[in-house]
Amino acid sequence: MRVVVTGASGNVGTSVLEALAQEPAVEEVVGVARRVPSAAFAKTTWRRADVRSDDLVSLFSGADVLIHLAWLIQPSRQEALTRSVNVDGSARVFAAVVRAGVPALVYASSVGAYAPAPPTLEVDESWPATGIASSFYSRHKAEVERLLDRFEREHPEIRSVRLRPALIFKRDAATGIRRLFMGPLLPNRRVRPGVLAVIPFPRGLRTQAVHSLDVGHAYRLAAVNDVAGAFNIAAAPTLDARVIANVLGARAVEVPAGVVRGAAWASWKLRLQPTSPGWLDMGMLSPIMSTGRAERELGWRARASAAEAIRELIDGLHDGAGLPTPPLDPATSGPLRARELATGVGATDRLR
Repeated sequence: MRVVVTGASGNVGTSVLEALAQEPAVEEVVGVARRVPSAAFAKTTWRRADVRSDDLVSLFSGADVLIHLAWLIQPSRQEALTRSVNVDGSARVFAAVVRAGVPALVYASSVGAYAPAPPTLEVDESWPATGIASSFYSRHKAEVERLLDRFEREHPEIRSVRLRPALIFKRDAATGIRRLFMGPLLPNRRVRPGVLAVIPFPRGLRTQAVHSLDVGHAYRLAAVNDVAGAFNIAAAPTLDARVIANVLGARAVEVPAGVVRGAAWASWKLRLQPTSPGWLDMGMLSPIMSTGRAERELGWRARASAAEAIRELIDGLHDGAGLPTPPLDPATSGPLRARELATGVGATDRLR
């Protein structure tokens, strides 16, 4: 089996490559990235390509499965740019799958694709995937879900799978996650359990997480098994103020979500951090997912708990952990994170 993976150099992509390397049915993997990394993975050959503009048909030809992970989270201040990759790039990928004759497509959707849900409701894959209006990430995920709906109607001969993971963490992705969501001003050495006695927590926030390697395992299963449709991917326990406080060795004090959103908006507008307030809206409004279908039909179960995934991220942030791929490598940020600062903290795509 030959598998092509777009967006293979990031947090999830590197976990997918690790999982595919351990799969006997997979003989060859092509990792596609805009900047070819120095990291090596068993069975994987790197190819440089941009899903917005490069020839994808020849790249995908001969593949048995195409796993589409390529996505932009930053720059948060230029939605036209992120949309050109996330939505327009995905449309080009889907069209190239058809033209190249690839028999199976596995797409990286997200919990962020879902419509708002009551905080006490656990949803399955039938919950509407219409997104959270104030989050560009959620809007893009929902829009690509609509593209994939049309793709499935027009090409029933192609096996199509979409995974909807929760927040995805691992130690080796710590630098990439800090760069995307926290920015260059975060002091790594201050990120460790016990540093803060009290942490403010948005009142009512309940969300889910999953270890990146477990997500890679889910993509491997989706690639090699004869399954189709959507699958929720998340680990227990649900993350709330109590769980997060235990991980951080602190006491959580819940504050109104509006206060936290105001602080997020102000710090984003002042370019102190790169995360727009729509991310908080998505966290507050997105549903808690049931993973029953993934367990029954995909044969997937989380091996690490959500709390363990968070602990790994915290340790990785403290140590400045990463991998030798451009999205995850601490060296990509430049001396004293100068390259990150040069982007205007979420204003340009210069790092990529």
